[in-house]
Amino acid sequence: MKILLTTLHAKYIHASLALPYLKAATTEIPETQTVIREFTVNEARSVILREILAEEADLVAFSCYIWNIELIARIAADVKKVRPGTLLVAGGPEVSFSAEEFLLENCAFDYVICGEGEKSWQEFLVHLTKEAAASYSALPAGIAYRSKNGPVPGQERAAIGNLDEIPSPFALGLVDTSKPLVYYETSRGCPFSCAFCLSSREKGVRSFSLARIRSDILYLIRNEVQVVKLVDRTFNYDAGRANEIWNFILAHNRSSTFHFEIAADLLTDENIRTLTKVPAGMFRFEIGVQAIGKETLARVGRTSDPDLLLAKVQQLTEQTGVTVHLDLVAGLPGEDFSGFLASLERLFPLNPQHIQVEPLKVLKGSPMVKIAAQEEYAFSAGPPYTILRTPYLSFEEIGHIEEISRLLDLYFNSGRFRSSLYTVARYLALTAFFNTMAYFIKKESATGQISLKNLFELMWRFGVGMLPAEAGNSFREALCYDFCRGEYPATGLRPSFFPEEWKSASESLNRNTIDSVLTKVEKPFGSRVRTFTASFSQDYRFSPPKSGQVDLIFIYISASGQGLRVEIFSAPPAALK
Repeated sequence: MKILLTTLHAKYIHASLALPYLKAATTEIPETQTVIREFTVNEARSVILREILAEEADLVAFSCYIWNIELIARIAADVKKVRPGTLLVAGGPEVSFSAEEFLLENCAFDYVICGEGEKSWQEFLVHLTKEAAASYSALPAGIAYRSKNGPVPGQERAAIGNLDEIPSPFALGLVDTSKPLVYYETSRGCPFSCAFCLSSREKGVRSFSLARIRSDILYLIRNEVQVVKLVDRTFNYDAGRANEIWNFILAHNRSSTFHFEIAADLLTDENIRTLTKVPAGMFRFEIGVQAIGKETLARVGRTSDPDLLLAKVQQLTEQTGVTVHLDLVAGLPGEDFSGFLASLERLFPLNPQHIQVEPLKVLKGSPMVKIAAQEEYAFSAGPPYTILRTPYLSFEEIGHIEEISRLLDLYFNSGRFRSSLYTVARYLALTAFFNTMAYFIKKESATGQISLKNLFELMWRFGVGMLPAEAGNSFREALCYDFCRGEYPATGLRPSFFPEEWKSASESLNRNTIDSVLTKVEKPFGSRVRTFTASFSQDYRFSPPKSGQVDLIFIYISASGQGLRVEIFSAPPAALK
Protein backbone atom coordinates (compact mmCIF):
# COMPACT_ATOMS: atom_id res chain seq x y z
CA MET A 1 0.00 0.00 0.00
CA LYS A 2 1.37 3.40 -0.98
CA ILE A 3 0.52 6.22 1.42
CA LEU A 4 0.87 9.93 0.72
CA LEU A 5 1.06 12.28 3.71
CA THR A 6 0.53 15.87 2.68
CA THR A 7 -0.31 19.37 3.88
CA LEU A 8 -0.45 22.97 2.69
CA HIS A 9 1.65 25.48 4.63
CA ALA A 10 0.89 29.17 4.96
CA LYS A 11 4.45 29.96 3.80
CA TYR A 12 7.20 28.12 1.94
CA ILE A 13 9.66 28.56 4.83
CA HIS A 14 7.62 26.22 7.07
CA ALA A 15 8.32 22.49 7.41
CA SER A 16 5.76 20.05 8.77
CA LEU A 17 6.34 18.32 12.11
CA ALA A 18 3.10 16.30 12.18
CA LEU A 19 3.72 14.37 8.96
CA PRO A 20 7.25 13.16 9.87
CA TYR A 21 5.84 12.06 13.25
CA LEU A 22 3.22 9.93 11.48
CA LYS A 23 5.75 8.42 9.12
CA ALA A 24 8.15 7.69 11.98
CA ALA A 25 5.38 5.88 13.86
CA THR A 26 4.70 3.52 10.94
CA THR A 27 8.11 2.75 9.43
CA GLU A 28 7.99 -0.87 10.61
CA ILE A 29 4.56 -1.75 9.20
CA PRO A 30 5.14 -4.24 6.39
CA GLU A 31 3.79 -3.80 2.86
CA THR A 32 3.49 -0.02 3.21
CA GLN A 33 5.40 2.78 1.51
CA THR A 34 4.94 6.29 2.87
CA VAL A 35 5.78 9.47 0.97
CA ILE A 36 5.61 13.03 2.34
CA ARG A 37 4.75 15.95 0.03
CA GLU A 38 4.41 19.50 1.32
CA PHE A 39 2.84 22.42 -0.55
CA THR A 40 1.72 25.97 0.26
CA VAL A 41 -1.66 27.66 0.05
CA ASN A 42 -0.13 30.08 -2.46
CA GLU A 43 0.41 27.40 -5.12
CA ALA A 44 -2.14 26.85 -7.87
CA ARG A 45 -4.78 24.30 -6.89
CA SER A 46 -4.47 22.57 -10.27
CA VAL A 47 -0.71 22.12 -9.80
CA ILE A 48 -1.15 20.63 -6.31
CA LEU A 49 -3.86 18.30 -7.61
CA ARG A 50 -1.67 17.01 -10.44
CA GLU A 51 1.28 16.39 -8.13
CA ILE A 52 -0.88 14.51 -5.62
CA LEU A 53 -2.40 12.34 -8.34
CA ALA A 54 1.04 11.72 -9.87
CA GLU A 55 2.03 9.87 -6.68
CA GLU A 56 -0.64 7.21 -7.47
CA ALA A 57 -1.13 6.58 -3.77
CA ASP A 58 -3.70 4.14 -2.41
CA LEU A 59 -4.31 6.44 0.56
CA VAL A 60 -3.86 10.21 0.85
CA ALA A 61 -3.85 11.80 4.31
CA PHE A 62 -4.14 15.57 4.77
CA SER A 63 -2.95 17.55 7.82
CA CYS A 64 -5.63 20.21 8.32
CA TYR A 65 -5.45 23.66 9.94
CA ILE A 66 -7.51 26.85 9.77
CA TRP A 67 -5.29 28.29 7.03
CA ASN A 68 -5.55 25.33 4.65
CA ILE A 69 -8.81 23.48 5.32
CA GLU A 70 -10.89 25.15 2.62
CA LEU A 71 -8.32 24.52 -0.10
CA ILE A 72 -7.73 20.95 1.10
CA ALA A 73 -11.47 20.22 0.92
CA ARG A 74 -11.57 21.34 -2.73
CA ILE A 75 -8.45 19.41 -3.68
CA ALA A 76 -9.69 16.26 -1.94
CA ALA A 77 -13.02 16.48 -3.79
CA ASP A 78 -11.18 16.62 -7.11
CA VAL A 79 -8.90 13.71 -6.15
CA LYS A 80 -11.96 11.58 -5.40
CA LYS A 81 -13.54 12.46 -8.76
CA VAL A 82 -10.42 11.45 -10.68
CA ARG A 83 -9.51 8.43 -8.51
CA PRO A 84 -12.69 7.23 -6.73
CA GLY A 85 -10.89 4.25 -5.21
CA THR A 86 -8.33 6.34 -3.33
CA LEU A 87 -8.90 6.43 0.43
CA LEU A 88 -8.85 9.98 1.79
CA VAL A 89 -8.05 10.74 5.44
CA ALA A 90 -8.08 14.06 7.32
CA GLY A 91 -6.38 14.87 10.60
CA GLY A 92 -5.24 17.87 12.57
CA PRO A 93 -6.86 20.46 14.87
CA GLU A 94 -9.29 21.78 12.27
CA VAL A 95 -11.11 18.43 11.96
CA SER A 96 -10.39 16.64 15.24
CA PHE A 97 -13.15 18.27 17.27
CA SER A 98 -15.90 18.22 14.64
CA ALA A 99 -15.21 14.97 12.80
CA GLU A 100 -18.84 14.00 12.17
CA GLU A 101 -19.73 17.46 10.90
CA PHE A 102 -16.64 17.48 8.69
CA LEU A 103 -17.45 14.08 7.15
CA LEU A 104 -21.05 15.17 6.60
CA GLU A 105 -19.97 18.31 4.74
CA ASN A 106 -17.05 16.74 2.83
CA CYS A 107 -18.17 13.57 1.09
CA ALA A 108 -14.77 12.93 -0.47
CA PHE A 109 -13.22 11.94 2.87
CA ASP A 110 -13.49 8.42 4.24
CA TYR A 111 -11.84 8.79 7.66
CA VAL A 112 -10.80 11.40 10.24
CA ILE A 113 -7.96 10.91 12.72
CA CYS A 114 -9.09 12.67 15.91
CA GLY A 115 -6.61 14.28 18.29
CA GLU A 116 -3.10 12.96 18.94
CA GLY A 117 -2.38 10.90 15.87
CA GLU A 118 0.66 8.66 16.17
CA LYS A 119 -0.91 5.62 17.90
CA SER A 120 -4.22 5.96 16.05
CA TRP A 121 -2.45 6.21 12.70
CA GLN A 122 -0.18 3.26 13.41
CA GLU A 123 -3.09 1.01 14.42
CA PHE A 124 -5.20 2.30 11.53
CA LEU A 125 -2.61 1.27 8.93
CA VAL A 126 -2.22 -2.14 10.57
CA HIS A 127 -6.00 -2.49 10.33
CA LEU A 128 -6.01 -1.56 6.63
CA THR A 129 -3.30 -4.07 5.75
CA LYS A 130 -5.16 -6.97 7.34
CA GLU A 131 -7.63 -9.16 5.46
CA ALA A 132 -10.45 -7.88 7.67
CA ALA A 133 -9.82 -4.30 6.59
CA ALA A 134 -13.37 -3.93 5.34
CA SER A 135 -14.72 -4.34 8.88
CA TYR A 136 -15.41 -1.01 10.60
CA SER A 137 -15.98 -2.80 13.90
CA ALA A 138 -12.25 -3.45 14.19
CA LEU A 139 -11.25 0.18 13.74
CA PRO A 140 -8.92 1.45 16.47
CA ALA A 141 -9.89 4.26 18.83
CA GLY A 142 -9.51 7.80 17.60
CA ILE A 143 -10.82 7.12 14.08
CA ALA A 144 -14.10 8.60 12.83
CA TYR A 145 -15.38 7.16 9.55
CA ARG A 146 -18.10 7.28 6.94
CA SER A 147 -20.48 4.30 6.96
CA LYS A 148 -23.37 3.57 4.60
CA ASN A 149 -25.65 5.22 7.15
CA GLY A 150 -23.52 8.34 7.57
CA PRO A 151 -20.61 9.59 9.70
CA VAL A 152 -19.68 7.60 12.80
CA PRO A 153 -17.62 9.17 15.63
CA GLY A 154 -14.43 7.50 16.75
CA GLN A 155 -13.93 6.02 20.18
CA GLU A 156 -12.08 8.33 22.53
CA ARG A 157 -8.39 7.55 22.84
CA ALA A 158 -6.28 8.24 25.91
CA ALA A 159 -3.25 10.49 25.47
CA ILE A 160 0.11 8.78 24.99
CA GLY A 161 1.59 8.51 28.47
CA ASN A 162 5.24 8.03 27.56
CA LEU A 163 6.05 10.35 24.66
CA ASP A 164 9.41 8.63 24.13
CA GLU A 165 7.41 5.70 22.69
CA ILE A 166 6.97 7.87 19.58
CA PRO A 167 10.05 7.40 17.36
CA SER A 168 11.97 10.62 16.77
CA PRO A 169 11.46 11.87 13.19
CA PHE A 170 14.71 13.81 13.60
CA ALA A 171 16.75 10.73 14.48
CA LEU A 172 15.23 9.01 11.43
CA GLY A 173 16.09 11.96 9.17
CA LEU A 174 12.48 12.53 8.15
CA VAL A 175 12.25 16.29 8.81
CA ASP A 176 13.26 18.75 6.09
CA THR A 177 15.93 20.72 7.97
CA SER A 178 16.86 22.72 4.86
CA LYS A 179 13.86 24.99 5.40
CA PRO A 180 14.57 28.33 7.15
CA LEU A 181 12.14 27.39 9.95
CA VAL A 182 11.77 23.95 11.51
CA TYR A 183 9.16 23.10 14.16
CA TYR A 184 10.09 21.09 17.24
CA GLU A 185 8.42 20.13 20.51
CA THR A 186 9.69 19.01 23.90
CA SER A 187 6.26 18.64 25.53
CA ARG A 188 2.54 18.38 24.86
CA GLY A 189 -0.29 19.98 26.82
CA CYS A 190 -0.47 23.19 28.81
CA PRO A 191 -0.71 24.07 32.51
CA PHE A 192 -3.35 26.69 31.69
CA SER A 193 -6.95 26.18 30.54
CA CYS A 194 -7.69 29.31 28.52
CA ALA A 195 -11.13 29.15 26.92
CA PHE A 196 -9.92 30.56 23.58
CA CYS A 197 -7.21 27.90 23.12
CA LEU A 198 -7.56 24.27 21.99
CA SER A 199 -4.90 23.24 24.51
CA SER A 200 -7.53 23.77 27.21
CA ARG A 201 -9.11 20.46 26.16
CA GLU A 202 -6.09 18.56 27.48
CA LYS A 203 -5.32 18.47 31.18
CA GLY A 204 -1.74 18.55 32.35
CA VAL A 205 1.59 18.53 30.54
CA ARG A 206 3.59 15.58 29.23
CA SER A 207 7.27 15.85 28.40
CA PHE A 208 9.72 13.89 26.32
CA SER A 209 12.69 12.71 28.37
CA LEU A 210 15.65 15.06 28.67
CA ALA A 211 17.84 12.46 26.95
CA ARG A 212 15.50 12.46 23.93
CA ILE A 213 15.31 16.26 23.94
CA ARG A 214 19.09 16.65 24.04
CA SER A 215 19.52 14.21 21.17
CA ASP A 216 16.97 16.01 18.99
CA ILE A 217 18.36 19.46 19.76
CA LEU A 218 21.89 18.34 18.92
CA TYR A 219 20.59 17.04 15.60
CA LEU A 220 19.02 20.41 14.81
CA ILE A 221 22.14 22.32 15.87
CA ARG A 222 24.47 20.09 13.84
CA ASN A 223 22.24 20.52 10.81
CA GLU A 224 22.54 24.28 11.29
CA VAL A 225 18.80 24.91 11.20
CA GLN A 226 18.27 28.65 10.86
CA VAL A 227 15.26 28.96 13.20
CA VAL A 228 13.99 26.22 15.53
CA LYS A 229 10.44 27.09 16.57
CA LEU A 230 9.28 25.11 19.60
CA VAL A 231 5.54 24.51 19.55
CA ASP A 232 5.29 23.71 23.27
CA ARG A 233 2.30 25.67 24.53
CA THR A 234 4.16 26.78 27.69
CA PHE A 235 7.80 25.78 27.42
CA ASN A 236 8.71 26.90 30.96
CA TYR A 237 5.85 25.16 32.78
CA ASP A 238 8.66 23.52 34.79
CA ALA A 239 11.31 26.18 35.57
CA GLY A 240 14.07 23.67 36.39
CA ARG A 241 13.47 21.67 33.22
CA ALA A 242 13.49 24.89 31.14
CA ASN A 243 16.82 25.90 32.67
CA GLU A 244 18.39 22.54 31.87
CA ILE A 245 17.38 22.79 28.22
CA TRP A 246 18.42 26.43 27.90
CA ASN A 247 21.82 25.67 29.40
CA PHE A 248 22.23 22.71 27.05
CA ILE A 249 21.52 24.91 24.04
CA LEU A 250 23.93 27.58 25.29
CA ALA A 251 26.66 24.97 25.64
CA HIS A 252 26.21 23.47 22.17
CA ASN A 253 24.58 25.96 19.83
CA ARG A 254 26.45 27.20 16.79
CA SER A 255 24.28 29.53 14.76
CA SER A 256 20.63 28.55 15.26
CA THR A 257 17.92 30.80 16.68
CA PHE A 258 15.44 29.18 19.10
CA HIS A 259 11.87 30.45 19.41
CA PHE A 260 9.91 29.57 22.59
CA GLU A 261 6.37 30.24 23.77
CA ILE A 262 6.62 30.97 27.49
CA ALA A 263 4.58 32.24 30.43
CA ALA A 264 6.63 35.16 31.73
CA ASP A 265 5.03 35.06 35.18
CA LEU A 266 6.45 31.54 35.68
CA LEU A 267 10.06 32.71 35.20
CA THR A 268 12.19 32.30 38.33
CA ASP A 269 15.21 34.32 39.41
CA GLU A 270 17.39 31.37 38.39
CA ASN A 271 15.77 31.43 34.92
CA ILE A 272 16.60 35.12 34.56
CA ARG A 273 20.21 34.50 35.63
CA THR A 274 20.51 31.82 32.95
CA LEU A 275 18.94 34.05 30.31
CA THR A 276 21.42 36.87 31.00
CA LYS A 277 24.03 34.57 29.41
CA VAL A 278 22.11 34.25 26.13
CA PRO A 279 23.77 36.08 23.22
CA ALA A 280 21.54 38.73 21.66
CA GLY A 281 19.19 37.21 19.10
CA MET A 282 19.79 33.54 19.96
CA PHE A 283 16.50 33.15 21.86
CA ARG A 284 13.09 34.54 20.94
CA PHE A 285 10.31 34.49 23.51
CA GLU A 286 6.67 34.71 22.46
CA ILE A 287 4.65 35.72 25.51
CA GLY A 288 0.85 35.66 25.54
CA VAL A 289 -0.23 38.68 27.57
CA GLN A 290 -3.70 38.41 25.92
CA ALA A 291 -5.27 41.11 28.15
CA ILE A 292 -4.44 43.08 31.28
CA GLY A 293 -7.86 43.14 32.92
CA LYS A 294 -7.99 40.55 35.70
CA GLU A 295 -11.75 40.11 35.39
CA THR A 296 -11.43 39.46 31.66
CA LEU A 297 -8.67 36.90 32.23
CA ALA A 298 -10.75 35.17 34.91
CA ARG A 299 -13.74 34.89 32.56
CA VAL A 300 -11.70 32.87 30.08
CA GLY A 301 -10.06 30.73 32.76
CA ARG A 302 -6.58 32.21 32.41
CA THR A 303 -4.86 31.96 35.78
CA SER A 304 -2.22 34.60 35.26
CA ASP A 305 -0.98 37.53 37.32
CA PRO A 306 -0.70 40.34 34.72
CA ASP A 307 1.33 42.63 36.99
CA LEU A 308 3.88 39.91 37.73
CA LEU A 309 3.95 38.95 34.04
CA LEU A 310 4.74 42.52 32.96
CA ALA A 311 7.41 42.84 35.65
CA LYS A 312 9.12 39.68 34.37
CA VAL A 313 8.93 40.94 30.78
CA GLN A 314 10.67 44.11 31.91
CA GLN A 315 13.43 42.01 33.45
CA LEU A 316 13.83 40.19 30.14
CA THR A 317 14.09 43.38 28.08
CA GLU A 318 16.38 45.18 30.53
CA GLN A 319 18.69 42.37 31.67
CA THR A 320 18.90 39.87 28.78
CA GLY A 321 19.49 39.70 25.03
CA VAL A 322 16.30 37.69 24.44
CA THR A 323 14.07 38.98 21.64
CA VAL A 324 10.63 39.55 23.19
CA HIS A 325 7.36 39.18 21.27
CA LEU A 326 4.14 40.07 23.15
CA ASP A 327 0.66 38.92 22.09
CA LEU A 328 -2.69 40.61 22.78
CA VAL A 329 -6.10 39.13 21.95
CA ALA A 330 -8.81 41.71 21.29
CA GLY A 331 -12.42 40.79 22.00
CA LEU A 332 -12.20 38.67 25.13
CA PRO A 333 -15.26 38.79 27.42
CA GLY A 334 -15.62 42.05 29.32
CA GLU A 335 -12.95 44.00 27.43
CA ASP A 336 -14.29 46.92 25.38
CA PHE A 337 -12.32 49.24 23.09
CA SER A 338 -11.00 51.41 25.91
CA GLY A 339 -10.01 48.26 27.79
CA PHE A 340 -8.08 47.05 24.74
CA LEU A 341 -6.23 50.37 24.51
CA ALA A 342 -5.43 50.15 28.22
CA SER A 343 -3.92 46.69 27.69
CA LEU A 344 -1.85 47.94 24.74
CA GLU A 345 -0.69 50.98 26.71
CA ARG A 346 0.91 48.73 29.37
CA LEU A 347 3.14 47.03 26.77
CA PHE A 348 5.04 49.90 25.14
CA PRO A 349 7.06 50.91 28.24
CA LEU A 350 8.45 47.37 28.40
CA ASN A 351 10.34 47.93 25.11
CA PRO A 352 9.59 44.57 23.48
CA GLN A 353 10.77 43.99 19.92
CA HIS A 354 7.31 42.94 18.72
CA ILE A 355 3.70 43.51 19.75
CA GLN A 356 1.14 41.38 17.94
CA VAL A 357 -2.55 42.21 18.18
CA GLU A 358 -5.19 39.85 16.83
CA PRO A 359 -8.97 39.85 17.17
CA LEU A 360 -10.25 36.76 18.96
CA LYS A 361 -10.80 33.60 16.91
CA VAL A 362 -13.59 31.32 18.16
CA LEU A 363 -11.89 28.02 17.34
CA LYS A 364 -13.85 24.81 16.82
CA GLY A 365 -13.60 22.62 19.87
CA SER A 366 -12.54 25.40 22.24
CA PRO A 367 -14.61 26.34 25.32
CA MET A 368 -14.90 29.81 23.77
CA VAL A 369 -17.59 28.43 21.45
CA LYS A 370 -19.93 27.99 24.42
CA ILE A 371 -19.06 31.40 25.86
CA ALA A 372 -19.64 33.02 22.46
CA ALA A 373 -23.09 31.44 22.24
CA GLN A 374 -24.01 32.52 25.76
CA GLU A 375 -22.88 36.11 25.23
CA GLU A 376 -24.16 36.38 21.65
CA TYR A 377 -20.83 36.89 19.92
CA ALA A 378 -20.98 37.08 16.13
CA PHE A 379 -18.02 35.47 14.37
CA SER A 380 -17.17 34.28 10.88
CA ALA A 381 -18.72 30.92 9.98
CA GLY A 382 -15.57 29.84 8.13
CA PRO A 383 -11.90 29.74 9.06
CA PRO A 384 -10.28 31.47 10.83
CA TYR A 385 -13.56 32.15 12.76
CA THR A 386 -12.63 35.76 13.61
CA ILE A 387 -15.09 37.74 15.72
CA LEU A 388 -17.32 40.20 13.84
CA ARG A 389 -19.14 41.75 16.79
CA THR A 390 -19.25 41.19 20.54
CA PRO A 391 -21.28 42.68 23.41
CA TYR A 392 -18.19 44.83 24.07
CA LEU A 393 -16.87 45.67 20.59
CA SER A 394 -18.71 46.81 17.47
CA PHE A 395 -17.85 45.62 13.98
CA GLU A 396 -16.29 49.03 13.30
CA GLU A 397 -14.16 48.92 16.45
CA ILE A 398 -12.83 45.47 15.55
CA GLY A 399 -11.88 46.80 12.10
CA HIS A 400 -10.11 49.73 13.75
CA ILE A 401 -8.17 47.35 16.01
CA GLU A 402 -7.09 45.41 12.92
CA GLU A 403 -5.78 48.65 11.41
CA ILE A 404 -3.86 49.41 14.62
CA SER A 405 -2.40 45.89 14.36
CA ARG A 406 -1.30 46.55 10.77
CA LEU A 407 0.36 49.82 11.78
CA LEU A 408 2.17 48.08 14.63
CA ASP A 409 3.57 45.58 12.12
CA LEU A 410 4.64 48.31 9.69
CA TYR A 411 6.07 50.82 12.14
CA PHE A 412 6.82 49.10 15.46
CA ASN A 413 7.51 45.44 14.72
CA SER A 414 9.53 46.12 11.56
CA GLY A 415 12.18 47.89 13.64
CA ARG A 416 12.62 50.47 10.85
CA PHE A 417 11.23 53.37 12.91
CA ARG A 418 12.95 52.78 16.24
CA SER A 419 14.42 56.28 16.63
CA SER A 420 11.30 57.99 15.28
CA LEU A 421 9.01 56.21 17.73
CA TYR A 422 11.40 56.90 20.59
CA THR A 423 11.09 60.59 19.74
CA VAL A 424 7.30 60.38 19.52
CA ALA A 425 7.13 58.65 22.91
CA ARG A 426 8.87 61.63 24.55
CA TYR A 427 5.81 63.74 23.76
CA LEU A 428 2.86 61.35 23.27
CA ALA A 429 1.68 57.96 24.49
CA LEU A 430 2.32 55.50 21.65
CA THR A 431 -1.10 53.92 22.11
CA ALA A 432 -2.79 57.29 21.45
CA PHE A 433 -0.40 57.86 18.53
CA PHE A 434 -1.22 54.56 16.78
CA ASN A 435 -4.93 54.81 17.61
CA THR A 436 -5.19 58.25 16.00
CA MET A 437 -2.91 57.26 13.14
CA ALA A 438 -5.29 54.43 12.25
CA TYR A 439 -8.01 57.04 11.60
CA PHE A 440 -5.52 59.14 9.60
CA ILE A 441 -4.52 56.18 7.41
CA LYS A 442 -8.17 55.43 6.67
CA LYS A 443 -8.75 59.06 5.67
CA GLU A 444 -5.66 58.92 3.43
CA SER A 445 -6.94 55.65 1.86
CA ALA A 446 -3.47 54.20 2.44
CA THR A 447 -4.47 50.53 2.37
CA GLY A 448 -2.78 47.51 0.80
CA GLN A 449 0.93 47.51 0.03
CA ILE A 450 2.75 50.74 0.92
CA SER A 451 6.26 51.46 -0.33
CA LEU A 452 8.99 52.18 2.20
CA LYS A 453 9.27 55.79 1.06
CA ASN A 454 5.52 56.29 1.44
CA LEU A 455 5.58 54.73 4.91
CA PHE A 456 8.01 57.45 5.93
CA GLU A 457 5.98 60.14 4.17
CA LEU A 458 2.81 59.05 5.97
CA MET A 459 4.60 58.99 9.32
CA TRP A 460 5.97 62.50 8.69
CA ARG A 461 2.66 64.02 7.59
CA PHE A 462 0.80 62.48 10.49
CA GLY A 463 3.46 62.94 13.16
CA VAL A 464 4.26 66.57 12.45
CA GLY A 465 0.57 67.38 12.90
CA MET A 466 0.28 65.42 16.15
CA LEU A 467 3.46 66.51 17.89
CA PRO A 468 4.05 69.89 19.52
CA ALA A 469 5.91 72.45 17.39
CA GLU A 470 9.12 72.16 19.43
CA ALA A 471 9.34 68.44 18.53
CA GLY A 472 9.34 69.02 14.76
CA ASN A 473 13.09 69.21 14.14
CA SER A 474 14.01 66.23 16.34
CA PHE A 475 11.19 64.18 14.80
CA ARG A 476 12.38 64.96 11.28
CA GLU A 477 15.98 64.14 12.18
CA ALA A 478 14.99 60.81 13.74
CA LEU A 479 12.97 59.92 10.65
CA CYS A 480 15.94 60.76 8.42
CA TYR A 481 18.21 58.55 10.50
CA ASP A 482 15.73 55.65 10.41
CA PHE A 483 15.42 55.95 6.64
CA CYS A 484 19.18 56.05 6.11
CA ARG A 485 19.85 52.98 8.25
CA GLY A 486 17.56 50.86 6.09
CA GLU A 487 17.68 52.35 2.60
CA TYR A 488 20.18 54.27 0.47
CA PRO A 489 18.82 57.83 0.16
CA ALA A 490 19.38 58.25 -3.54
CA THR A 491 18.64 61.65 -5.04
CA GLY A 492 15.05 61.72 -6.27
CA LEU A 493 14.05 58.82 -4.01
CA ARG A 494 14.42 60.58 -0.67
CA PRO A 495 11.28 61.43 1.31
CA SER A 496 10.18 65.06 1.12
CA PHE A 497 11.29 65.88 4.66
CA PHE A 498 15.01 65.25 3.94
CA PRO A 499 17.25 68.32 4.31
CA GLU A 500 18.27 69.65 0.91
CA GLU A 501 21.85 70.25 2.07
CA TRP A 502 22.56 66.53 2.67
CA LYS A 503 25.00 65.06 0.17
CA SER A 504 26.52 61.69 -0.60
CA ALA A 505 29.68 60.80 1.30
CA SER A 506 31.86 61.29 -1.79
CA GLU A 507 30.69 64.92 -1.98
CA SER A 508 31.17 65.79 1.68
CA LEU A 509 34.14 63.69 2.84
CA ASN A 510 37.71 63.59 1.66
CA ARG A 511 38.72 60.40 -0.19
CA ASN A 512 41.15 59.21 2.46
CA THR A 513 38.43 59.25 5.11
CA ILE A 514 36.07 57.18 2.94
CA ASP A 515 38.82 54.65 2.14
CA SER A 516 39.77 54.40 5.81
CA VAL A 517 36.18 53.63 6.85
CA LEU A 518 35.68 51.12 4.04
CA THR A 519 38.63 49.03 5.28
CA LYS A 520 36.57 48.25 8.40
CA VAL A 521 33.72 46.74 6.37
CA GLU A 522 33.49 43.16 5.15
CA LYS A 523 32.63 43.23 1.45
CA PRO A 524 31.68 39.95 -0.28
CA PHE A 525 33.13 39.36 -3.73
CA GLY A 526 31.10 41.10 -6.39
CA SER A 527 29.23 43.30 -3.94
CA ARG A 528 28.18 46.88 -4.60
CA VAL A 529 29.19 49.48 -2.01
CA ARG A 530 27.69 52.95 -1.64
CA THR A 531 28.22 55.60 1.03
CA PHE A 532 26.28 58.52 2.49
CA THR A 533 27.02 60.95 5.29
CA ALA A 534 24.84 63.26 7.37
CA SER A 535 25.09 65.42 10.48
CA PHE A 536 22.82 64.82 13.46
CA SER A 537 22.31 66.69 16.71
CA GLN A 538 22.16 63.33 18.54
CA ASP A 539 23.78 59.96 17.98
CA TYR A 540 20.82 57.69 17.21
CA ARG A 541 22.97 54.57 17.17
CA PHE A 542 22.40 54.44 20.91
CA SER A 543 19.18 53.99 22.88
CA PRO A 544 18.45 56.48 24.22
CA PRO A 545 20.31 58.69 21.72
CA LYS A 546 23.48 60.40 22.96
CA SER A 547 23.34 64.18 22.90
CA GLY A 548 25.91 66.13 20.89
CA GLN A 549 26.62 66.83 17.22
CA VAL A 550 27.82 63.80 15.25
CA ASP A 551 28.66 63.17 11.60
CA LEU A 552 27.64 59.64 10.60
CA ILE A 553 28.84 57.64 7.61
CA PHE A 554 26.37 55.06 6.28
CA ILE A 555 27.91 52.18 4.31
CA TYR A 556 25.51 50.22 2.05
CA ILE A 557 26.72 46.78 0.92
CA SER A 558 24.56 44.77 -1.47
CA ALA A 559 25.42 41.39 -2.96
CA SER A 560 23.49 38.89 -5.03
CA GLY A 561 21.29 36.69 -2.83
CA GLN A 562 22.33 38.50 0.36
CA GLY A 563 20.14 41.60 0.34
CA LEU A 564 21.27 44.96 1.67
CA ARG A 565 23.53 45.35 4.70
CA VAL A 566 24.03 48.76 6.31
CA GLU A 567 26.90 49.64 8.64
CA ILE A 568 27.18 53.01 10.36
CA PHE A 569 30.35 54.79 11.56
CA SER A 570 31.05 58.18 13.05
CA ALA A 571 33.29 60.38 10.91
CA PRO A 572 36.62 61.28 12.53
CA PRO A 573 37.14 64.95 13.48
CA ALA A 574 38.02 67.28 10.60
CA ALA A 575 36.98 64.65 8.05
CA LEU A 576 34.43 66.82 6.31
CA LYS A 577 35.48 68.89 3.31
